[in-house]
Amino acid sequence: MLFSSLVVSSLLAASAFALPSSKERHDARVARRAGGLRQSVPRITNSSHVEYSSNWAGAVYNSAKGTYKSVTATFVVPTPKSSGGGGSQAASAWVGIDGDTCGNAILQTGVDFNVDGSSVSYDAWYEWYPDYAYDFSGITFKAGDSVTLTVTASSTTKGTAVITNNSNGKSVSKSISSSSALCEQDAEWIVEDFEEGNSLVPFANFGTVTFTGASAKTASSSVGPSSANIIDIQQNGKTLTSVSTSGSSVTVSYV
Repeated sequence: MLFSSLVVSSLLAASAFALPSSKERHDARVARRAGGLRQSVPRITNSSHVEYSSNWAGAVYNSAKGTYKSVTATFVVPTPKSSGGGGSQAASAWVGIDGDTCGNAILQTGVDFNVDGSSVSYDAWYEWYPDYAYDFSGITFKAGDSVTLTVTASSTTKGTAVITNNSNGKSVSKSISSSSALCEQDAEWIVEDFEEGNSLVPFANFGTVTFTGASAKTASSSVGPSSANIIDIQQNGKTLTSVSTSGSSVTVSYV
């Protein structure tokens, strides 16, 4: 999320087939605070600015301070599969304001995809870094559900996170305030791998996540992600994702 070692959810399991508890996921999110900034290697491909990152895949806008007030998108919940090696694996899809070039704070909300053997689970969460990430209650997901994520900054220190399951009509929201001010200079649509301790957790094969209706609102207008910077996950010299954008969509595929 904000950092290359940010942990979205704990993949500690009581047994080889146990999914992590809410407390374990929360504890792991707390542990990620010791990490450094997201690591990426810029390169130029087909006249587009593409970056490699160890943990982020998606599209990011970087602009002047005070630019972005809200970020939103809708995606269909995938069925995560093991990418090999066994054990618990995970990925997370989220939208956010800041956390790339602005290291002061980040406002974000998203859904975790967890898989362990044949067991799959999903968790909704929100965060205003440097406070912890918290799980939403009162909302559930299954593969194929349509989900809309939205974060809005009403000021640099106040905002809201909203997740709506369009398939069953459930919606959760949280009003958040923080003494850590947003820069409002980054807007993101991301599928993330994350670290537990000092190493990346196994990255689940999430298939494809397509953020549709993706937009970032400014004080006077809104922009789609078509001209945003593209980020692909690369680990140990291997590229694990393929990202493309259009006028109002960001498609992130596991490869």
